[in-house]
Amino acid sequence: MIVKICGITNPEDAAAAVAAGASAIGFNFYRRSPRYIEPQRAAEIRTPVHVLRVGVFVNEPRSHVEAIVRTASLDIAQLHGDERAEEYPATAGVWKAVRVTPGFDFTPYETCPAEAILLDGPAAHLYGGAGIAFDWTVAASLRKRFVLAGGLDASNVGRAVELAHPWGVDACSKIESSPGIKDHQKMRAFLQAAAEALRV
Repeated sequence: MIVKICGITNPEDAAAAVAAGASAIGFNFYRRSPRYIEPQRAAEIRTPVHVLRVGVFVNEPRSHVEAIVRTASLDIAQLHGDERAEEYPATAGVWKAVRVTPGFDFTPYETCPAEAILLDGPAAHLYGGAGIAFDWTVAASLRKRFVLAGGLDASNVGRAVELAHPWGVDACSKIESSPGIKDHQKMRAFLQAAAEALRV
């Protein structure tokens, strides 16, 4: 099971996330995001080998994604744009992010070659950390490994897991004191609640 903290911008938040039990941390390489981090800065944030390093990308050329994968030592490229399967990077695993809206059709994503689908809430022009949830019950029908994101924190992650049965969960904006800066108390509470819910 995956419990991910996304939007990491500094070593202190990364260390606190890992210490509290995060199995993955995310770096946002979308320049318009308030959580954007330079690839070299991400590279300087060290993590244990058992913690997945995930990069958020939006409509970046494959060659650029692969360059950042190398620079920042990423394990996973989380693709939030309109990337086709043939544009997926060859040097990292892929999580394909999709925004779940009313009437959303999961069918095309059940056969895509991504390792997992990341289900996020609707967020207009924002990518990674909008904090908007969706109807988790619709996710339970998805016949592919998926990570649940969008508006999760300690207060609702248990219910989200109960309804959707995800492979993993991902939190960002709801556990921050400001964009890109984590509230360590909220983060620890989320990680504890998520671990308890995913063990059931």
